[in-house]
Amino acid sequence: MTRAAVFGAGSWGTAFAQVLADAGVDRVTIWARREPVARSVAEQHRNPDYLEDVDLPAQITATTDPGEAARDADVVVLAVPSQTLRDNLQDWKDLIPPQALVVSLMKGIELGTGLRMSEVIEAAGIDRDRIVVVSGPNLSREIAARQPAASVVACTDIAAAERVAAMTATPYFRPYTQTDVVGAEIGGAVKNVIALAVGMAEGLGYGDNTKSSLITRGLAEVVRLGQALGADPATLTGLAGVGDLIATCMSPLSRNHRVGVALGQGRTIAELLALPHQTAEGVKSCRSVVGLAARNGVDMPICQGVTAVVDGRVTPEQLTGALMSRARKHELA
Repeated sequence: MTRAAVFGAGSWGTAFAQVLADAGVDRVTIWARREPVARSVAEQHRNPDYLEDVDLPAQITATTDPGEAARDADVVVLAVPSQTLRDNLQDWKDLIPPQALVVSLMKGIELGTGLRMSEVIEAAGIDRDRIVVVSGPNLSREIAARQPAASVVACTDIAAAERVAAMTATPYFRPYTQTDVVGAEIGGAVKNVIALAVGMAEGLGYGDNTKSSLITRGLAEVVRLGQALGADPATLTGLAGVGDLIATCMSPLSRNHRVGVALGQGRTIAELLALPHQTAEGVKSCRSVVGLAARNGVDMPICQGVTAVVDGRVTPEQLTGALMSRARKHELA
């Protein structure tokens, strides 16, 4: 019998639990922070806070007890907000079975340390060759609807990546394996910040030329930072890079895109953060992305501008003007 634990009952954690069940994992246990959510998933096979209209497979259950969720798991999936990971792992690390693979669904850079999520997991005492990263164009509502999608499963140990790929391959979810963990994580983290910029442009009423320009120049920032950290540029032109970037920047299902639109329309960060179930990783990670870039001498004007908007130092209109008035340069410089 194959068992999986999913720590996090948000939309992506819930959709990924469905993928595992549909791929043939015998028992999938979701850890939920709130008792009503756990009870609804376990008894009604519905998540009332996220994906409320999706009927979950019968082999998915849920609990608020992390020890119960992790018990005898062959794979432990982490799907919590990136800035909460370190504190959560303090409580969970001793509950994770010693041979279990640990899968990260999170797309962020830790504030203060500048660490990628796999590095935070490793710092908690998990061996690097057990840490697997899943990244790509993964809009949870589309995957929950079983619409065709592809993703990258990355691990420094290719055999571990292949094991997770085998546990997630379904007629609608196609995993590709990789060993470039750095590239997969940088693509996933930076695209959230670029999506805020693209959303702001839409909120300001700008059209597809503007949004396409931001996406393309945003990709240049992703690649520059990734290369500085040792990523393979080819990874960032694949699913975990440009694929994830396009989906997150253009889809109204993307929270980062929606938050960006609202900022462009004049809403404030304080107003948006007060809304329930609207965590946009780019809002928290933009500062850590910019800090990581600065420490590595990487120029990232779009990410810097988004951070300035989030911090209230400039408006979206002023960001547009600043980007358009930058000194001219060779496109590939």
